[in-house]
Amino acid sequence: MSCPPIVIDPDSSLAEAEALMAQKGIRRLPVVDAEGRLVGIVSHGDVREGLSATATQNPYAPDVQEQWLTVADVMTPDVVTVTPDTPLWKVANLMLEHKIGGLPVVEGGKVVGMITESDIFKLIVQQWRAESKADVD
Repeated sequence: MSCPPIVIDPDSSLAEAEALMAQKGIRRLPVVDAEGRLVGIVSHGDVREGLSATATQNPYAPDVQEQWLTVADVMTPDVVTVTPDTPLWKVANLMLEHKIGGLPVVEGGKVVGMITESDIFKLIVQQWRAESKADVD
């Protein structure tokens, strides 16, 4: 799980979301309101589609259009979430069922982290290495 989570405001522009994702090397951002409550999630694909749509609408002034679309316009509002004590197998199962690569970890109504398929792969590899080393010893 990535802590603390990198989040974005729903009123942020798509250009801001794209820049933040690129800077942090991530593909999705939990969207939180002023009180820190989860109100949605936005993926890199959502942002790219939104930016592409604005460029198509006005090819002569795409920068102007980008400012009009916000994260709230393209985010997914109904977010699948987990808690810090959700078993890993349930997290993986939710990702498979919903065909998503990451889930916000929520506690007390606030986003406390993100867990991604990469996090799960790392844990599996660590477990495998530990077992392989134990077999050698």
